[in-house]
Formats: sequence, C-alpha cells, structure tokens
Amino acid sequence: MPKSSDRIALLVGKDFEDMEVMYPYYRLIEAGYEVDVISEEKAGTIYKGKHGYPIASTLEIAKAKAKDYSGLVAPGGWMPDRLRRNPLVLKLVADIDKQGGVMASICHGPWIFISAKIVKGKKMTSTPALTDDLVNAGAKWVNAEVVADGRMVTSRKPDDLPAFMRETLKLLAQ
Repeated sequence: MPKSSDRIALLVGKDFEDMEVMYPYYRLIEAGYEVDVISEEKAGTIYKGKHGYPIASTLEIAKAKAKDYSGLVAPGGWMPDRLRRNPLVLKLVADIDKQGGVMASICHGPWIFISAKIVKGKKMTSTPALTDDLVNAGAKWVNAEVVADGRMVTSRKPDDLPAFMRETLKLLAQ
C-alpha cells in the first residue's frame, strides 16, 4: 500500500491512446496513489484521446516538480511525438528518473524517454515501430508484453496493459 504522500505523474496531451491513459489512471487511484495528470497547458484543459475519451489535466508541466513524484507514466498514441519536444517535459522525466522514481511507458511513450536520454543500456519493449529509435538510443529492444529493467517498465500496446500495470504497481510498492 502506498504512503499517503506517494504521487504519480501521468503525462497527457492531444491524441493520447485512450486506454493507455485511462487504464493506468484508474488502476493507480485504485491502488491508493494520487495521480497528477500533467500537460503542457493550464490545469483544467480537456484533452481527447484518439478515440474520443476526455481527460482533464490537473497540473501544468511548468509547475511540476520531480521531488513530488515517486513515478511517472508516459502513455502512447501520437501525443509522445509532441511532448518529447518540450524541454520541461524532458527535464521532469530525467529528474524523476535520476531520483530513482519508477518510469513506466507503453507503445509510443518511450519516445519521451529516448529524448530525455534515460534509455541507454536498458532492456525495453515498445510498439515495434520504435525498435530502431530505441536501439539507436542505446537500449536493447525485445518483443515482450512487458519488460522491467531496474525501475523502468515498458509494454507494447493496449492489450499489454494488465501486465504493464501489474509490473508498474509491483515496482512502486518496493
């Protein structure tokens, strides 16, 4: 069971993969974590996923501080391609990783981790479309439903969400 102070950063933006945001969001809340839905725009901004599911951001990236989080979830969809270009997103990701937080990403989400320069030497998975990107950034890519390497958890697609969250919650509980 998490401590009452445990908070998780969940990145969100335009055209996220609906299930890769919603499933982790509710599973983390169910497990007792406080989840900050972090976006580039002000808190309260409504984002819609690729399939139309809405979620409101609760915190603007400019106000997020790594010290407040024990982990971060980077979902997929088309959103990561935009977020990986934002230096504030990359700083938050790198800082949470540096302080030993759990880093969880699925599908195209590892693009953000690549741009934050936290994948070198890690065993990871993702959508097969990111294989070259991860290998070129120094990761060892494998085709598996979930891969945990140290404090990092990665998965390939929405069908992998049960395994993804099982491993993420296991790491967060340590």
